[in-house]
Amino acid sequence: MHQTLSKPRSRTSAGIIMMCIGVACLCVNDALAKTLTAAYSPIQIQFLRNLIALPFAILIAWKMGGAAGLRSHKPLAHLFRGGLWIAATIMFFTSLKYLGLAEATALIFVAPLFITALSALIFREPVGWRRWLAVVIGFAGVLIAVRPGTAAFQPISLLPVATALVYAMLMLSARWVDTRESGWTLLLYMTGTGVVLSLFIIPFVWIPVQSEHLWLFVAVAIFGTAGMTLMTQAFRLAPAVVVAPLDYSAIIWATLLGWLFWNEIPDALTFVGAAVIIASGVFIIWREHKAEV
Repeated sequence: MHQTLSKPRSRTSAGIIMMCIGVACLCVNDALAKTLTAAYSPIQIQFLRNLIALPFAILIAWKMGGAAGLRSHKPLAHLFRGGLWIAATIMFFTSLKYLGLAEATALIFVAPLFITALSALIFREPVGWRRWLAVVIGFAGVLIAVRPGTAAFQPISLLPVATALVYAMLMLSARWVDTRESGWTLLLYMTGTGVVLSLFIIPFVWIPVQSEHLWLFVAVAIFGTAGMTLMTQAFRLAPAVVVAPLDYSAIIWATLLGWLFWNEIPDALTFVGAAVIIASGVFIIWREHKAEV
């Protein structure tokens, strides 16, 4: 009996650890991308990140699913998702060029709110008044952080919010992928289509890569792929209600990295807005879990 209970607990603990490390990896990925935006366009950063990561994605999909892990049953769905992935990445990397790392990270936290709203509006899923109220409160947190109509307002701060909307569409579009395909296959095709679709734009924005920047591009690919892989595995090992809220730990890493490398210290209202957004997101995750059990 004791061994039976300890096994699920050990899986949950492993999932929690993987989620925390994965979130930290993605924050390092964002910090590296922010550094590169000083010399390269977000499109080129995104293209090289996916190009370098593609062999790793192929290896992971093969290792986890064999030949079946490399096969797509609905390639057009992946092509559409790849377009969303490119749009979200480019918008977020662009925002990092002008905003502090913690500020941009806090605003992208509205993605779960968009997922809830779009699930109701597009997929006609039942969303109770409590979750709708949480969505409204969450967007009030965005207004607190962005402060439209005041001298502190920056129009570029709306870009992470738009990124969160596209990211929410990307997450929901996974429902159009064939159910026989694993998360590793989705990761592979998202990376691959990101490379293919970017090829149409790259010739117009390409800047020769300086030798001293090569390691930064490689690091972006490694940390980005590692983060996505660890977070995917975390959801496979532990209940979503346990690991999903840990995604919000990104605000800690983003604040620390922004302070260390750019001396960025978000103001109090940014933290207040982030707290409201996070609280709303956690409540929605909890309510969705409660509705499932």
